[in-house]
Amino acid sequence: MTDAVVVIKRNLAGAETWRYNGQVLARGAHWVRLEAYFNRDDRPFHGLVLGRGDRFVETFYSDRGYNIFEMHAREDDALKGWYCNVSRPAEISEGIVSYIDLALDLLVYPDYRQLVLDEDEFAELALTPGEVAAARQALSELQVMFTRSP
Repeated sequence: MTDAVVVIKRNLAGAETWRYNGQVLARGAHWVRLEAYFNRDDRPFHGLVLGRGDRFVETFYSDRGYNIFEMHAREDDALKGWYCNVSRPAEISEGIVSYIDLALDLLVYPDYRQLVLDEDEFAELALTPGEVAAARQALSELQVMFTRSP
């Protein structure tokens, strides 16, 4: 399967904050895995460099409050780590994957060290107590998922 897809990241108000293209690698009843290439200029990021053209293998779920990006270096495809967005469940349709980002993120290095990001931005969002609890639960699930040794 190599169908093209547009990924749209939205903020809590639903406004588009980032858009890029990808190719579907696999689909399930409640998920899609795609390949995309980082489309912003090189930038340092918590001890890594995210580079234009880095390959991302991204998994979006319509029944989970997160998505997972496996990041690979453009030069040699070496694993850089995983970037996980806590979000509302993705809307997955033919040709489009859209999700509302809830600011809270988990960066996992290749050696499985973890760094929780953007707690301050998350705390400022106008979420209900139930939404906060669901987001915290999603973060906890991700942390457990990546608690293992290489």
